[in-house]
Amino acid sequence: MSTDDESPYGSGDPTAASTWLALSGRPVTDEVLEWPPDLFALTDVILDFTQAYRFVFSPPGEATWPPDRFADWAGAVEDAGRDWSGWVVNQQGALPDLLAQEWTIFREHVEMPLEHLAEGRDWQMCEALLTLHAVADEACAGLGIPLGRSDTKGCGYRARGRELLARTGSLARIHPHLLRVLPKVRTSPNGTSLGSFARYACVHRPGAQVRWSKIPARHRGTNPQAEYANVLLLPWPLRVRESDFHPVEGSVRTLTTEPFGYFEFAPAEPLDLDLVDRTVLAARDEVGGVDVVVLPESAVDEADIDDLEAVLDHHGVTMLMTGVRQPAPQPGHLPGNWVHIGVSSILEKRAAATGSAREQWFHVRQNKHHRWSLDESQIYQYHLGGALHPHILWWEAMDVARRTVQFVELGEELTLVCLVCEDLAQHDDVAEVVRSVGPTLVFTPLLDGPQLTSRWAARYASVLADDPGSAVATLSAYGMVQRCRPPGQPPSPVVGLWKDPVRGIREVPLEAGAHGVLLTICGDRALRRTADSREPIDNSIYYFDVAVHQIRASTTPSEPQPKQTRPPPRPTLEVEELTVLTGWAQAVAETLAYAPERVLDLVADARPGGRWRAALKIAEPSAQLSEALDILERIVRTSASPSGSTTFDALITAASEARADEPNLAGLVRGVLRSTLEQRRTRQAGEAAR
Repeated sequence: MSTDDESPYGSGDPTAASTWLALSGRPVTDEVLEWPPDLFALTDVILDFTQAYRFVFSPPGEATWPPDRFADWAGAVEDAGRDWSGWVVNQQGALPDLLAQEWTIFREHVEMPLEHLAEGRDWQMCEALLTLHAVADEACAGLGIPLGRSDTKGCGYRARGRELLARTGSLARIHPHLLRVLPKVRTSPNGTSLGSFARYACVHRPGAQVRWSKIPARHRGTNPQAEYANVLLLPWPLRVRESDFHPVEGSVRTLTTEPFGYFEFAPAEPLDLDLVDRTVLAARDEVGGVDVVVLPESAVDEADIDDLEAVLDHHGVTMLMTGVRQPAPQPGHLPGNWVHIGVSSILEKRAAATGSAREQWFHVRQNKHHRWSLDESQIYQYHLGGALHPHILWWEAMDVARRTVQFVELGEELTLVCLVCEDLAQHDDVAEVVRSVGPTLVFTPLLDGPQLTSRWAARYASVLADDPGSAVATLSAYGMVQRCRPPGQPPSPVVGLWKDPVRGIREVPLEAGAHGVLLTICGDRALRRTADSREPIDNSIYYFDVAVHQIRASTTPSEPQPKQTRPPPRPTLEVEELTVLTGWAQAVAETLAYAPERVLDLVADARPGGRWRAALKIAEPSAQLSEALDILERIVRTSASPSGSTTFDALITAASEARADEPNLAGLVRGVLRSTLEQRRTRQAGEAAR
C-alpha cells in the first residue's frame, strides 16, 4: 500500500506513516530496506510512541510471545539480520524471507492509527513491528565495535556504516538533526524499557550532537595482557589556595532578589613537569609500564598540553585524560573548561617516542556543559569566604558550548566517554545519550570534595554502573579534597571513586606522602541481553579494577631528553580521518578471518569515487585520507599470493615491516592495520578458549 493512499481506517489520528514522515522527513517506502539502521529508527520510533513493546510481557488476548508460528523466533531473527547485512552492499537477489514477510505486513497496516497499535487491536501488526525491530537490530551488529562473527556476510556494509558514523555522528541516512542512530555498547541486564529491546543500536531525537572516534591504540601482540590497563591517577593540584578562586571583575549583580556573580579558578601553582616525570617513573618501577595518565578538572592549563604529552611520550604512556582550563582568550569572552583526551600517535602502548620522531598526539575535546555554582554552604564548606562573599551566588565563569558527546573507541574494545563534574549529575539529553549507548567506561574529572560513597558522585556513578553497566571513575584534586571541611567532619584523603557492575564500588584515597595512585583495570567478556526473547550473547566487554598502588615520586628524574625547540608536527591524519581508516582496517581483519577471498574487493570498495558514498550523502575522502586508503590497499595486495588470496599471517607480517625511509603516513597505516589484525586475532583466541 502506498503511503499516499487514503487511509482505510477513516481517521485523522497519527499513524505510523504520518509520524515517520513528520519526524524523519521521509515517507515509508521500500527504500527503507536498503539500509538497516533506517528500519531500526523507523520501528524504534513507532514502538516508542505506542509502547507496543510491552506486549512482549503481556500479550493481548490469547496471543503469545515469541510468536508460536515460529519454531525458533530468536534464531530466525538473527539469521535474517545476518543475511540482510550481506545483501546490503550489492543488493542482489531476494531479501531474507522473514524480513520481506514482516515488512509486507507492516506496509499493509502503516496507515493504522497509532492508538490502535498501542491498544494491541491488531496482533499481526504488533508481531511484525517487534520482529522488524529485532531483525534491524541484529543487522546493526558490529557497526560500532567490531564483533566476533563466524560468518562471511556484511563486512563491506559494516565498513561503510562505520564511515557514515565517523562523518555524521549517526548510522542512519536520516539527517542527524532529525533522528540519530548510534551503536549500543552495553545493554541493561534486567531492563524492561524500550532501550532493553536492542543490543546493537539506539535512537535519539534532536538534541546533543555526537562524535564517534576510533583510535586503535593497544598493546602489541595477542596475549591476554592486552586486556589490562595501568591507569595513573594524579589528583593535582596537591594544594589549592583560597586565592586560586577570584571574582571576575565587574560581574557581580546585587540589584536582584538573589545577588550573583562569576568566579574563576586559576591556580597560582603551575603544572610541575619534573614531578610528572618522577611520578610516572616511580609508577613504571611498580608495574613495568603506565598506559593512561588521568588528572582532575581544570588541572592543566591549555598551554601546557604539548609539554605534558612530551613527558608522557618519553615514558611510553599511550593516553592522557585531563581537565583543561583556558584563560579568557580576549576581553568580553569567557574562559574554557573541558576534558582533553590525547592519544599517542604511535598507537602502541608502552612504546616511547622522543625528539624528531615525535608527532603531536591525536586530540579529542569534550566540553563541560553545566556551570558549577558555589552557594553559601559550599563557600563555608571549602573555606572560600575570604575570596568569594558568602551572600552572593557565584557561578563558574566558563564558555558553555553546544552540547556534544564524544565517544572514543580504543583498540581493546573499550568505548570511553568523559563527563566533566556537574555533567555527571544532570538529567539532560547528554545523559540520555550516554545511558542509551552504554560506554564501557565513563571518566568524570571533578573539582570537588572527597569522593566518598555517601556523596553525590557515587550516587550518579551507581546509576550508570547498574544500568547499562558502565564502569565509572571519578577523580578530584587532592588540594580541593583537603579544603572540604564541613563543620564537625574530619578531613578525608579520598580523591577518587571506581564503580563497576561486577566488583561494586571502591573509594580511592591518596595516602600521606604519595603523589599519585596507580589503578590497574582489566577487561572481560560480558553478556548482551534483550527483553524481546533473543538469546544472550557474550560479545560485550566490561572493565573492573584489580589492583591499587600508592605512588611516591622518584627522588631522581629520568634521563633528560633534548628540549623541543618547536611544537611537534600535527598528526598525519585528523581524528575523523583516522576513524574512517580504522573502520576499513577493521573490515579487512574481519574479512580475512572469515572470507579471505573477498579482501581485495573490500579494499577496492574503500577507494574514492564509489557511488555508495553519494547514496549515503557523505563527502569524498580528503586527499590525505585517500592516500591512506590507497596505502592500505597496496599493503593488502602486495601481501597476497600469486593466486590473489591473502592470509592473516602474511598481512600481519606486511603490516609489521616498517621501513626507516617510509613516509609518516605509511607508518601510520601499517600501525592501524597491525593493531586491528591483532585485535581480531586476540578475539578469536579468546573465543576458541571458551
